[in-house]
Amino acid sequence: MAEQAQSYQFQAEIQQLLDILTHSLYTHRDIYIRELISNSADALDKVRYKTVTGQEVMNPELNLDIRIELDDKKNTFIIKDTGIGMTKDELIENIGTIARSGTGEFIKQMTQDDKKDINLIGRFGVGFYSVFMVAEKVEITSRSATSGEPAWNWISDGKGSFEIIEGPQDAPRGTTIKVFLKEDAKDFAQKWQVESAIKKYSNFVPFPILVDNEQINTLNAIWREPKSSVKDEQYNEFFKFIANENEDPLTRLHISADVPIQFHALLYIPKTNRETMGFGKDEEGVNLFVRRVMVDSHAKDIMPDYMRFIRGVVDSDDLPLNISRETLQENPYLIKIKNTLVSKMLSHLKELQEKDWDTFKQIWKAHGRILKEGYMDFSNKDKLADIFVFDSSHRKTDEPLVSLKTYVSRMKENQDAIYFLSGQNRDALDTNPSAEIFRSKGIEVLYCYDPVDEFALPGLMEYDKKKIISTDQADIKDIEKIKGDEKEQEKEPEPEKADKKELKNLARRIKDILGDKIEDVVLSERLVDSPALLKGTAPGMSSQMEKIMRMWDENAPQSKKVMEINGKHPLILDMLKIYQKDVKDPFLDKIAWRLYDSVMLLDGMINDPHAMATGLQDLLTQSTQLYTRENEENS
Repeated sequence: MAEQAQSYQFQAEIQQLLDILTHSLYTHRDIYIRELISNSADALDKVRYKTVTGQEVMNPELNLDIRIELDDKKNTFIIKDTGIGMTKDELIENIGTIARSGTGEFIKQMTQDDKKDINLIGRFGVGFYSVFMVAEKVEITSRSATSGEPAWNWISDGKGSFEIIEGPQDAPRGTTIKVFLKEDAKDFAQKWQVESAIKKYSNFVPFPILVDNEQINTLNAIWREPKSSVKDEQYNEFFKFIANENEDPLTRLHISADVPIQFHALLYIPKTNRETMGFGKDEEGVNLFVRRVMVDSHAKDIMPDYMRFIRGVVDSDDLPLNISRETLQENPYLIKIKNTLVSKMLSHLKELQEKDWDTFKQIWKAHGRILKEGYMDFSNKDKLADIFVFDSSHRKTDEPLVSLKTYVSRMKENQDAIYFLSGQNRDALDTNPSAEIFRSKGIEVLYCYDPVDEFALPGLMEYDKKKIISTDQADIKDIEKIKGDEKEQEKEPEPEKADKKELKNLARRIKDILGDKIEDVVLSERLVDSPALLKGTAPGMSSQMEKIMRMWDENAPQSKKVMEINGKHPLILDMLKIYQKDVKDPFLDKIAWRLYDSVMLLDGMINDPHAMATGLQDLLTQSTQLYTRENEENS
């Protein structure tokens, strides 16, 4: 004879938990489906283990699957599995244990948070009880896989107590949970609603999930399969599904690791970069799974921010869950997974750079700007520096971009630094005065066109024990000791030399004319073809860096500049003649101001374009009048 129903009181903290769940409103109540499916999958795993290890189980002929039956007339949701099942004692203990683990902390979090964040569901092991967000009553029928054990029913309305009674003797092995839905949760008796939740959370559970006899989870967790058994077409189709993309990826990385923690990962690099298309900063694109169940579709702790363009899946059976399947604790396991993934991806990119330049070029074009943000990742700085590539003064148009390794391999004798120059385009950098001495000695200069380069290269500080320095911050003494290319050093005969003392006097006069617009005017040792340049006085900050800072904050103070003048340039020599004839000649003032305007223009620091244009037009008027008079006198 069946036992009569026995009534049990929930523990006080569980009663408080159920009261919160049944009287609070949530925005993502479908999470209970994920929790019930995960419990069913665990039960199926256990009975499968018993079977493969030769242990006896009840009803060995049963298929291992999860079935959901919906009745929108009776407002019921039923989920069945053919898993390990439970005895009477296990039924009481297991359900109680689920809630007991950390329930007090869960309640504390919930009562302190007026918003009642649904992300708390699944935390502290309260997954099963999430069903009471949608249930007026729950009936569980469970039969242990151990032969001879009867079936048992567990019944509760979540209001403080539950009953246990012996179940039907013809019940099969496994567990059936019948949920009587609340009036405001009737949608969960609709197939579309349940199917949506399954595809969102449980699409890769390794057992068939059938809703009203139709299998919903038809995709395989290919990241857990051997690479040799997965075809390119499968990889590409999975990428399109997981990343919501239409095109095939540029590359992929399939990893299965056993130590220090077992995990599987399948990572892709897409062809497009949504950030460069004007969509703002992209969300992290790696899905985190635990035992094939998705716990976070934008896992921020799996890949660093400078790899946020990567799409894919990371899955581990061993990863401990923190307060949620959606938020993971900063724990040593997660850190080890992250470190392994970053190292493997950087090695993969380096291999592509060396063996498949066409693919790497596409990756760098689409995502290089984001990758360069990783210059602050000091633990991976060397690996990152290895994949950084740039245009350079020595690179021909049809040649690959230049890596730091390539640059170092062709440095000149006595050269102990890597030199770079930032600007808008190659034409601007090819004519930049600060690089003239480098061109004259045949010293290669890296050309940088992205604003992030001004942070990334100085942020690396050095590569292969070579300092990384902007050309306008380079010490002239270090440049002079470099043995340059003799052919490139061949020059035309030098113009007439002026007295150095007189040139210094001219420099002082130009400083007097420009006043506080300039910190100082000095003779240059780096100029070759240009009459003058500006050099910043802020230590470690190039002119381009200062320009970027002012773009971000127009009120940022502008540092004073030093103007260097080329004592061999015809313009400076002509200014010297004017100065020697009449120190106060007003034309000298005009030339000094227009010279200042020109170097400011080259430096990208135009503070008063109206004044510049007016001054230039005045000088043009005077020059054309002089030219006209000379022609009239000679005619």
